[in-house]
Amino acid sequence: MYLVESKGEAIACMLLALVFLGTWPAILAQLERRGRLPQHTYLDYSLTNLLTAVVIAFTVGQIGDGKPNMPNFITQLSQDNWPCILIAMAGGVFLSLGNLSTQYAWAFVGLSVTEVITSSIAVVLVCLGSAVHSSNAADNAAKLGGLSDHCTDGARAEVISNSCKVDGMKDLENGSNKEDKARVGSAHHLIELENNRAIKVFGKSIWLGLSITFFAGVCYSLFSPAFNLATNNQWHMMKRGVANLVVYTAFFYFSLSFFVIALFLNVWFLYRPVLNLPRSPLKSYLKDWNGRNWAFLAGVICGLGNGLQFMGGQAAGYAAADCVQALPLVSTFWGVLFFGEYWRSSRRTYILLVSMLLMFIVAVAVLIASSGHRKTSSS
Repeated sequence: MYLVESKGEAIACMLLALVFLGTWPAILAQLERRGRLPQHTYLDYSLTNLLTAVVIAFTVGQIGDGKPNMPNFITQLSQDNWPCILIAMAGGVFLSLGNLSTQYAWAFVGLSVTEVITSSIAVVLVCLGSAVHSSNAADNAAKLGGLSDHCTDGARAEVISNSCKVDGMKDLENGSNKEDKARVGSAHHLIELENNRAIKVFGKSIWLGLSITFFAGVCYSLFSPAFNLATNNQWHMMKRGVANLVVYTAFFYFSLSFFVIALFLNVWFLYRPVLNLPRSPLKSYLKDWNGRNWAFLAGVICGLGNGLQFMGGQAAGYAAADCVQALPLVSTFWGVLFFGEYWRSSRRTYILLVSMLLMFIVAVAVLIASSGHRKTSSS
């Protein structure tokens, strides 16, 4: 079993995890913006996320011989360690609920602000994230209000079916020619996005998106402590003489419960969709290969990110490993570069956005500096 035992290795794991965990949300958000149903995307994503955890457990978790009180993954499968396994599985349920919620919140709040609010621990960052979203929403409303006179308020409210809809748009990112592609950040760009995306947001309250986002943030605040409890057994739930769960065993059960809850909820949402999404029989999901490869890739990236976070946390401490909660730095990069978020926004929005990201940079530096060498064998 490979163990991260030095501070340098732990920091490398956490930085890689930061990049991975900030990248997969951009892929899933892109698929929704192109019109793929979120139920289809999340089912594909959760499958490869589980497979990644299985591969890590059976390879990295089996490298070399086990250490005293730290058996290899396969050896530990037969041990009586169910109390901690159940805690690890609870952590997987929390993360699955959080990720599923953010997938819907991205449409309402935007990739950057959703990731900021859900990843924030300090109240000031949550408030600042809300302020950024409110300012950007006001900017978007001003852009739509500036449409030509023939597009009335009523037409804007039903932009999908009325003449305000931009004709000829086949794909948000790739129009058939230059004239088909609206300027990023413009009012027509926002209309084209609404016409193409799976989750329609025009006319809906921003508080709906923020409520979903805050619920996801609560779930995110619980999964890491659960994983910590599962691997360190602070509640002394294991029988005397039974080794604590190693990170790979905990990660395996964590990812298994993540997949089970994702499978149950998204199959349910296929037939009982939310937010006015269309029903989609299981047969339609199985035939939907449009963007499936990207959803599979997102699951692999997320699985690697979670695995690296937990491996680094075993050596440096899970509090230090929570520096990956600064993943909005990466998500904002993708959001601005590829999605045009905050393009042509007001100066106030830019000031709030930069202030928010600077706070995250400070948080990352402090958490990485707090990492230290930990003993990797149980006493």
